[in-house]
Amino acid sequence: MKRTDHKQQKNKLHVRNKWSNLKKPIRVLFIVIFVVAMSILLIVNGLISTSDVSKLEKPEPRPTFIYDQKGDIVSKISNSTIEGVTLDQIPNELVEAVVSIEDQQFYKHSGINYFGVARAFIQNLFKGEVVAGGSTITQQLSKNVFLSQERTYSRKFKELIIAKKIERTYSKDDIIERYLNQIYFGEGAWGVQRAAQVYFGKDVNDLTLSECATLAGLIKAPSHLSPYKQMEKSVERRNIVLSVMKSEKYISHTEYDEAIGQEIKLADSTMPNYKGKYPYYIDHVIDEAVNTYKLTKNEVLYGGLHIYTAINPVIQDALEEVYADDRNFPESTPDQLLQSASVFLNPKTGGISALVGGRGEYTHGRFNNATELIRQPGSTLKPLAVYTPALEQGYHMSDLLVDEPINIDGYAPKNFDKQYRGRVTMYDAVAHSYNIPPVWLLQQIGIESGVRAVERFGIPLEENDYNLGLALGGLNKGTSPLQMAQAFSTFANDGVMVEAHAIVEIKDSGGKVLGKWKEQSEDVTEPEVAQQMTYMLQGAIKEGTAKKAQISDIEIAGKTGTTQLPFTGVEGSKDHWFVGYTPDIVGAVWLGYDQTDAAHYLTSTSSFTAPPVFAQVLSKSMSEFPTKKFNLPLIANNKKELDNQREKLKKEERKKEKAKMKQQKKEEKERKKRDEKGEKEQKKRDKKYKKEREKEKKNKEKKDKKRDKGKD
Repeated sequence: MKRTDHKQQKNKLHVRNKWSNLKKPIRVLFIVIFVVAMSILLIVNGLISTSDVSKLEKPEPRPTFIYDQKGDIVSKISNSTIEGVTLDQIPNELVEAVVSIEDQQFYKHSGINYFGVARAFIQNLFKGEVVAGGSTITQQLSKNVFLSQERTYSRKFKELIIAKKIERTYSKDDIIERYLNQIYFGEGAWGVQRAAQVYFGKDVNDLTLSECATLAGLIKAPSHLSPYKQMEKSVERRNIVLSVMKSEKYISHTEYDEAIGQEIKLADSTMPNYKGKYPYYIDHVIDEAVNTYKLTKNEVLYGGLHIYTAINPVIQDALEEVYADDRNFPESTPDQLLQSASVFLNPKTGGISALVGGRGEYTHGRFNNATELIRQPGSTLKPLAVYTPALEQGYHMSDLLVDEPINIDGYAPKNFDKQYRGRVTMYDAVAHSYNIPPVWLLQQIGIESGVRAVERFGIPLEENDYNLGLALGGLNKGTSPLQMAQAFSTFANDGVMVEAHAIVEIKDSGGKVLGKWKEQSEDVTEPEVAQQMTYMLQGAIKEGTAKKAQISDIEIAGKTGTTQLPFTGVEGSKDHWFVGYTPDIVGAVWLGYDQTDAAHYLTSTSSFTAPPVFAQVLSKSMSEFPTKKFNLPLIANNKKELDNQREKLKKEERKKEKAKMKQQKKEEKERKKRDEKGEKEQKKRDKKYKKEREKEKKNKEKKDKKRDKGKD
């Protein structure tokens, strides 16, 4: 053998030995991979086999839940229903439209579109998070019925397992039937039958091709594509569905042209009745969801939403209890119930803690006096329209204001007690709700200053309100309890007013956030001004018109308000108000008749009616108010000045009283002197008269004797 041949043979043998050494670990690796794969397959099959999909047999209602400030459910709007229909009741066009736009391979795959899953996986890798899912109709069904809407790989894995179980358990027709009965179409419509009724006012089997395509187009983004809110986008989406149906050979070109030219005609929106806990508060939540977060009432009532609010059940229960007891209110006339409304909110957050909008039996959609009422606020406007802007201009609560008859261009206000004190401190004018001092003061600071202040407090005014009557709350239209509570929260929050709101956050049935409250606050006035106002309003509680709002162990500030009757000849009032607060809560209470006339009016003043309602609510919910005293560090000097001024006025009053008594004594002495002099003069006159009478008597006797003598 040649040398070269031997070398080649040796090399071949070396390679063979080397490969032989590698084959063993490769075989082991393949065996391990196979075992792992089989184990995974067995585990997956086991998970699929043990998955329970019986929930698909019966569609579940989707109520909307209302949560309190701690995240506990306080009420449920349970009108949300799913009305199931069989596949033979559903038009073929609707099934074809849904398959065309949502899952074109539906009848070919076994529950999972592996190409779609792989494509979504690659997209997610590039994005670094789960942004795409590649879901089939079966996967959507499993997600909607059994899982949350979170975007995680673990949730996606569960979705695939359940989808495979569904495919093994049900036929394609069964799956599409259950899908169409479970899917959400927006506007609170779960399932095709409800969707057909909500959008088109008809049963599903009566839908046209255009309407079928419209509903199929909603599935992608029901709220965003709702024709009730976005008609243009809804039509555009419908046209895309029709285009795909045409390309998939489900409809002809003629059918496409005919359907695409049709106008979407929506049914009239009707609001069903519903019952739930805290109806007035829930009514306001619905209104806020519609007006602030741009949801429709159908979405709120039927959408299976989770609405987190600022409601405090302890305060709300206390308020409901007070309003359920007629003894807490003046007696009504036989033919009309005296109405009332109250709203309580947190001054730091603006969250509405409790709200009741009326008395008597509640009916859905009833007028909510707490939020919708517009009435003149009476004297409760004085702190906003006069005293706050005056303090801002340099006045102090110790300053003296005029309290004597005035007439400004024909406007001549009078104090309620018909008394005049000449001069009073601003503190006493606020505490005792005198009328002349604020009118005089508004004239001094300028009506424009008062108008701007009221508007800063969030209360809109009209051109007719630009007059001195503003000082006494005589507005052309008025304001609501909610607006008054929000305005007074400024004083409790050191001059900062936070927008009042009920809703904190809204999530859909899958946990997606639809709306979240963002704090909106305004620096209405300076902290020192707010603290001076609080101190003066405490005076109204301690010694003024709102004494009946007092409760033990907690400091309260507040203001009463009474409005005049719109007719004369009767002693009484139209509206009673009280707006009060502690460091932790602000409440506004209103009483009055819906229709005020000569037979329906309040016979007392607000001092006796509204403050006790406020006090009762606080007394029943004291556990919710940890701060018992106001912290007013900025007005220590102002309080000293006030004390000095009041003491000075008291001295002057005592001096005047002393001088008055001295004058009275002097007058009494002079009167006695006059009386004594008159008595002496009278005695002289009597004596003189007596002498004259005696003389006349003697003369008469002489004449009589002389006459008798002549006769003899």
